[in-house]
Amino acid sequence: MGFKCGIVGLPNVGKSTLFNALTRTAAAQAANYPFCTIEPNVGDVAVPEPRLTKLAEIAKSAEVIPARMQFVDIAGLVKGASKGEGLGNQFLANIREVDAVVYVLRCFDDDDVTHVAGAIDPIADFEVVETELMLADLESLEKRRVNLEKKAKGQDKEAKATLALVDQALSALRDGRPARSIEIESEDQKDWTGLQLLTAKPVLFVANVDEDAAADGNDYARAVETRAKEENAAAIVISAKIESELAQLPEEEQGDYLDSLGLEEPGLNRLIRTGYDLLGLHTYFTAGPKETHAWTVQRGATAPEAAGVIHTDFEKGFIRAETVSYEDYIALGGEQAARDAGKLRLEGKDYIVQDGDVMHFRFNV
Repeated sequence: MGFKCGIVGLPNVGKSTLFNALTRTAAAQAANYPFCTIEPNVGDVAVPEPRLTKLAEIAKSAEVIPARMQFVDIAGLVKGASKGEGLGNQFLANIREVDAVVYVLRCFDDDDVTHVAGAIDPIADFEVVETELMLADLESLEKRRVNLEKKAKGQDKEAKATLALVDQALSALRDGRPARSIEIESEDQKDWTGLQLLTAKPVLFVANVDEDAAADGNDYARAVETRAKEENAAAIVISAKIESELAQLPEEEQGDYLDSLGLEEPGLNRLIRTGYDLLGLHTYFTAGPKETHAWTVQRGATAPEAAGVIHTDFEKGFIRAETVSYEDYIALGGEQAARDAGKLRLEGKDYIVQDGDVMHFRFNV
């Protein structure tokens, strides 16, 4: 199950700086010239989850294991990427592999950091990237349509259904709208996903501001937030420079540093949580003396599907899930106390896992 967000944008907007802070490594070189990131850097990050610590304290766990998701720092794109300009072909191939797209947009002035277009305009930057992705989708669909049309004329039902989706996408793209603007029926979602359209992926706008604007944003950031609303997308304000500096500090010093800037928490926490929400994910827990573990599932996942995240045998041989809500687990002081109070439920195969469920699976293989 992939939970991968691709960090994209024009060169020199702060993508690699943000990635370095996210992964707390220097794996992605951040330098003041285009294409300093040649290969996509991939980093696993822990999802901030304060509930984990409380559960582990009650369960007296020896180990605490957070849920994780991946961020990919993808080489900077330039106008003409859909035709192979810059690192265009590689960029587009890397984008196809992610589940959601994080647009990092430069919202700060700095004469020492050059801008590829020579002016600071985050909306124009977004439109350059978005246009290249739409052009790539158009080219891909137009090539695919020829073969689908032939099969559809031969009464191939699957080809007919796919052709209808392709035509919907082409209509939107030719009208200047991304594929994600189309409402797709639930029964067509699998085929829609199979088209692997770049502009069908959910998006998150990150307004990368300077240190002075980290708490309240600036005019550039407000323009980004307005555009995000028009796109039905999420937007957050982050100072990649602050996050980079914060990542280098000992944990005990980070709180004071954030306080001095008027910030309640690292911007990266908001980025990770928003990315988590963007992918339609939520968390359930297992807790015991050995470990307390946060597990990631898609919203709407059934109990057997959640069990399968731990091990496929758990899903195959699923019998039931002993389930306590996080609130009851904390309030009553653990699984046994919840059981004694009648708050532990036995859930079957049709149970839809809720965010915060503390679960113990019974299975037989």
